[in-house]
Order: sequence, then structure tokens, then C-alpha cells
Amino acid sequence: MDSTIFRRIIIGEKLPTSQVLEQRLSNMKALAIFSSDALSSTAYATEAIMLVLVAAGSAALGVSLPIAIGIAALMLLVAFSYYQTIHAYPNGGGAYIVSKDNLGIRAGLLAGAALLIDYILTVAVSVSAGVAALTSAFPELTGFRVQIAIVIVAFITVMNLRGVRESGTFFAIPTYAFIIGIFLMLGVGLVRLLTGAIPDAAPIAGEPLEPTAIHTLTLFLVLRAFAGGCTAMTGIEAISNGVPAFKSPESHNAGKTLIAMVLILSTMFIGITFLANHFPIEVTAEEGHTTVLSQIARNVFGENTPLFYYIQFATLFILSLAANTAFAGFPRLASLISEDRYLPRQLTNLGDRLVFSNGIIALAVLASLLIIAFGAREHRMLPLYAVGVFLSFTLSQAGMVIHWLKEQDKPGFEPTFGWRLRMFLNAFGAVCTFIVLVILLVTKFAEGAWLVAVAIPLLVWMFVAIHRHYEIVARSLSLDGITPYPLSTRAVSAHSNVPVTVLLNSLNRASLQALEYAIRLSDDVRAVTIEAEPQTTWRLKERWRQWGLEIPLDIIESPYREIGAPLIQYLHARDEASPYNVPTTVVMPEFVVGHWWERFLHNQTAVAVRAALYHDQIQKGRGRPVLTVPYRIGDELYEPVLRPASGTI
Repeated sequence: MDSTIFRRIIIGEKLPTSQVLEQRLSNMKALAIFSSDALSSTAYATEAIMLVLVAAGSAALGVSLPIAIGIAALMLLVAFSYYQTIHAYPNGGGAYIVSKDNLGIRAGLLAGAALLIDYILTVAVSVSAGVAALTSAFPELTGFRVQIAIVIVAFITVMNLRGVRESGTFFAIPTYAFIIGIFLMLGVGLVRLLTGAIPDAAPIAGEPLEPTAIHTLTLFLVLRAFAGGCTAMTGIEAISNGVPAFKSPESHNAGKTLIAMVLILSTMFIGITFLANHFPIEVTAEEGHTTVLSQIARNVFGENTPLFYYIQFATLFILSLAANTAFAGFPRLASLISEDRYLPRQLTNLGDRLVFSNGIIALAVLASLLIIAFGAREHRMLPLYAVGVFLSFTLSQAGMVIHWLKEQDKPGFEPTFGWRLRMFLNAFGAVCTFIVLVILLVTKFAEGAWLVAVAIPLLVWMFVAIHRHYEIVARSLSLDGITPYPLSTRAVSAHSNVPVTVLLNSLNRASLQALEYAIRLSDDVRAVTIEAEPQTTWRLKERWRQWGLEIPLDIIESPYREIGAPLIQYLHARDEASPYNVPTTVVMPEFVVGHWWERFLHNQTAVAVRAALYHDQIQKGRGRPVLTVPYRIGDELYEPVLRPASGTI
């Protein structure tokens, strides 16, 4: 089967750029896409608390409910902060944009690094937890945890490559199925509690601690349990990162979705913890153990009943597909960082289905490596999980405090009660999340949090190194210091009329060098740009006019953001229009970088064009000369041969 046909079957037909607004999400679909991570964390957050507390004895498990209530209060506080962020920064970006604009670029990069790592962990933890739910119902599958997890990641990747709307429709089903199932379980469980239909041996919340537990239930243990339960807060920031994905009015719809998410999340989290304190639950981290949520469902609905299996499969699907929140957030955040030239520029490219395909694929690869490294065991990864989240929470809320302080500089500003309240709540939230961050680092450091504490600075260092390279490239290509004049147009050989096309997308020293080479090769030279981004084409036209270049500039629209196919069609038209029986020669500028790794920071357009031309030559049976004019970045700057606009050479 042809690879193009196979790609269309798997991913779907290409979408034109004009349909980007039609791919916006309704609130119902957005809740499924951006909230599945946060909502799914209720499946393991209670267990994370109890796994710590059980070290102090079974009676100590009753402390889990006050801890859950405290975490829920913190959820509401953080959600309020992000509600303000959504309306203050309607273009999305969340903690990265807020921190960058108000605390400086280094703080923004710190927040961005923390969130990117968190998104990778979200995929690995969510999918692994989903597999744990499956193996709880079918223990015979335990030996295939890693393989099942990788298959799930691959499936989610394909669904996201198919586009936002299509993935939103698909992922809405398991999200709402899980919500309905959990609320049904909470309702039935509460009825059983009120009617006394529970075993007497259950550890009751608020039951006095055994004397031995009093000595072992230390403040440090409670803080560790609190830190473990804070995994329930992961994913709250995703909506603020993806505001542009909502239908208009974007901020209003995103804010409503955030409120709905945090209310559902806090109710489910407290409810599950409450039931776990009133039913006989065995808490253990042993291999192949049954999850706390599975045990609650078995106690509420009965073992091997349809509703028990409904909860198991709903949990499997929501946990596995909760990774979709990261697939929605990671590519958008990476594209914003890439636009600021701190990540490879390829991450800003929209794929066939109007999604950031390169970011989606990068996330899938990194998460799969993590799953393999940790054997698809979510509890091994949970200590790494929340550190980056709370770092971004703290920076975002601190940034919002500065944002409100900047409001004082606006004409006619008045310090209203609402302004003071918002600033106070953001400041209070920043202090609270910073304290939680310190608790997480202290209590989880030896368990693996040190890996994140090391990885975040390393990622920031990588950001800075990439940005430094792009600054060198910008200086090497800049036209600063050159007075705009037309290029000399004398060909090397007299009456050379071989048609030549120069492919470019901007006017800089590299493209000027290619143009100069082309006009000395032939008298029949035309420049062509493939319009994938109208703003880029507009800048090129302005530069072209400013320089007074006499070479015709052809602009080819590319509704599907391709380069190869529109270029080939253009070249065929030039071939047919030329009176000479020779194919049009293609001239392309090409960067030459000093280090091998720097090649990955550029779009590799020349490679894609050569591949397209090669396949076209095979089909047509006629060779086409393709000339690349190398421009070495960092060497002595190229100086074009110019002539005054009014004179001749």
C-alpha cells in the first residue's frame, strides 16, 4: 500500500488552514480533552495518601479524609488563580506566559520546563495507572503491563494526530462515562452507609488512633501523605494553556469549563476518600495488588457484578486516555516556547490536521521511554509527578501578583475591593503552593523527586543553548548594515535563458546569496515562495519592495501548508511556459551549521523539497537540476554585489 494512502487512512484527509476556526472546541468536548488528567487522578490520589499513612497502622488511615479536604481547598485556590489567568491572558500559555511577562524570561523558562516534564509524566503515569486498573480486573495480564501501555500511547497519539475536534468527540465518551460511574458509586456507597449495609471491620474516619499509631504517625508522615495526595491537582493548569482551542468567546468558555472541572474533581476526590474510610480496604504496594478504587467498587457494587466491571473499564479508559490532556497541552506549550526560539522551530508547524504534529510525536516518544524505564508502574513515577506542577503553580500565581501590581500604572486606576481581593488570593495561593512544593521536595526527594529537581534546570540550560544558536543564526542572516539596492543582474554567459527558480521564504543574507548566484547563471530567473503563513509572506513582500529587487516574486498559496506539491505544480507550469526544451532549474539557499546537533533546530526544508522533486522526476522520467547554495552560519558575513537603483552595470 502506498505510504500516502496509508497515512490518509490512519490520520485522515488533510485540512486546509481556512478551517482552523472550525476546529475549535465546545465546552463539553473541551472538558473531556483538558480535564481528563485532573479528573482521572482521583483514581489513584486517595491510594497515594493511604500508602503513606498505612505505615502508622490501619487506624491512621482515618487521617486521609482531613488531608483530602485540605487538598481540595488548595485546588479551589489554584483554580481561582488560573481563572484570573484565563481572562488576563486569553491567548493561552498559562504559567509560561504569566511568568515570562511578569517575572522575567528565566522564570518563564523554569515554568515551561516544569510543565513540559509534567506533561511527559502525565502520559506515563496515567497510562500506567490505566493498565493497573485493567490488571486489577484481569491479573493474568500483569506480565504484559509495558506492552499494553505502549499500545495505548500509540493509540492516543494517532487519535490526536487526527485533529482536535475528532479526538475531542472520541475522548468525551470515556471521560463522561467515568464521571457518571464514580458519582453512581458515591451515591450507592452513601446509601449503603446510611442504611448500615457495610462491614463492621471497616476503618471509620475519625476513629481514635491506636496507641502504637500515635507514636508512629508523625508530622513528617502526614506531610508525606499530603504530598502524595497532591497528585490530584495535576492537570488543573491545562485549560489555561489551551484557551485558543475554545470557541468564541474563548476566555469566557474556558473559565466556565475550569469551574466545572474543579467542582467535579474536588467532589469526586473527597467522596472516594470518604468511602475508602468506611469500607474494608486493604492498602498495600505489593506487586499485582488491587487498587483502592477497585476495592471500593467491589464493596459498593459487589464482586463480579456488571457495575463493578463498568467502574474498572471506565477507570481503565479515563486513566489511559487522561494522557490526552498532556497531548493537548504539551504541543501548544512547546509551540509557544518555540516561537520565542527556545525550542526547535519545527514545533510551531501545524500538521495535516491542524495540530502541532511534531510536538505530539515528541511527547509520545518521551513518555514511552519513561514507561519502559519504570516498567509501567505508576507508583514508581508518582514521586516525580507533582514537583513540576507545584513549581509552575507557584510561579504562575506570583506572576499574577505582579500583573495586578502593574495595573496601578494604568491611567484612571482605582484600587477597588475586587482588585485587592484578587491580588491577595493570588499571593496567598503562591505562598501555599510554594510550601507544598517544599514539602514535596523534602518528603519525596529520596524517592525520586531529585530526578525532576535535576531535570528542570537541565531543560532550562537546553532552552538557553538553543536560543543562543538561533541568535547566532539571526545575526548571520541579518541584513543590518547593507543599504537596500537591487542586485547586479549580469549573467555569467551571454544570452543564458535557462529557466531558473529560486525557492525562499524570507529575504536575508542566505537568500540574497542564492538570488545573486541565480541571476549570474541565467537571464530568466524568478523567485517563488510557498505561502503557508500569510504574515511571513507579507514581511517578504515588504522587504522585496524595500530593496527594489527586479526579480519577479511569485507567491503560491498552500492551503494545506505543504511545500513540495505546490512547488512541483509551479515548476511544471514554468516548464510548459518556457520556449526552451529544458526543465526549470531549482536554486535553494541552505544553512550550514557548525555542530551536528544544530541541524535538528532547522526545518530541513531543503531535504523535503529534494525528496518531492526526486519522486516527481521518477514519475516524469526527466531529471531536474537542483542546486543548493550553502551559507555557513557564524562565518564571515556574505556581502552581496549591489548596484544603485538608478544605474546599470
